[in-house]
Amino acid sequence: MGRNGQKARTGPGADVRELAYTPNVGAPSGVELVELAGLYERARRHGNDPYVPSRPAFHQLIGARDRPVRMWVDFVEQELRPGSWLWIRPGQVQRFGPGLAAADGVIVLFQPGFLPPATVSAAHLDPPYEQRPLTPRGPDAEAVDRALDHLRHEYGALAALPLRAHTEVLRALLSVLVVRLAAVRDPAPDRTAVSGTFRRFHAAVERDHAVTRRVEEYAAALGYSPRTLTRATLAATGRTAKQYIDDRVLLEAKRLLWHSGLPAREVAARLGFADPSDFTKFFRLREGETPGAFRAGPAQRIV
Repeated sequence: MGRNGQKARTGPGADVRELAYTPNVGAPSGVELVELAGLYERARRHGNDPYVPSRPAFHQLIGARDRPVRMWVDFVEQELRPGSWLWIRPGQVQRFGPGLAAADGVIVLFQPGFLPPATVSAAHLDPPYEQRPLTPRGPDAEAVDRALDHLRHEYGALAALPLRAHTEVLRALLSVLVVRLAAVRDPAPDRTAVSGTFRRFHAAVERDHAVTRRVEEYAAALGYSPRTLTRATLAATGRTAKQYIDDRVLLEAKRLLWHSGLPAREVAARLGFADPSDFTKFFRLREGETPGAFRAGPAQRIV
């Protein structure tokens, strides 16, 4: 996994490393297992600060074993208690808390598209995404541990099979781990409410939230009525289509304000606001403070 060294900063404008997925030489492309303590050591060997905020372009399944793991993901503090797992998706901004060198846990990294569509469907991995840690218990915990052990064993047995076969074995075993973790969610999400309409709307918002904030324009581009988009979004998330768009714009605004160091007017321009004052009104209405006040806020906000 490639890493570019940067000096950590702990306030507004703190750099965010953009992390691309680069497989180890000779290793299967698409998935990797890393011990948390090993992640710290590897970063230090490459002259990197492991506590710098980062934005990976790949999925991460992080599991804690005997000690808690503390981190921030998109301004939300997460504490993984022993036995808990957290799924971080591509594009989210994260930072590990102190103590990574002594952390006891594992990260399973994998590229977008590595899991087969059948697994994505069976595990209900479409948006809206689960953002809280999951803690398997009893038979569920045993099943997750067995799946991880088998994945770890085959990951370390590279020479036992041709590379293509080895990759397919890892894909199948990762699918088992993902489906087992998905079964832990309680209460189980009502996935019947997550329609193809919402999935297409979600993808369009991810792509175009800096281009338009108008529900009518998304509806026209997708071939739906605004009312249809709102019904689908309410059923899936409890938010209206307009609220869903604004939530996404607000998240990106907070990321840029805190991490980029760009003036607020440039943040406004990047997000499609023709007038910086309109951006200030938008931000204050939804966050309860101005962009400048947010940027001057407590350091604990750092991802």
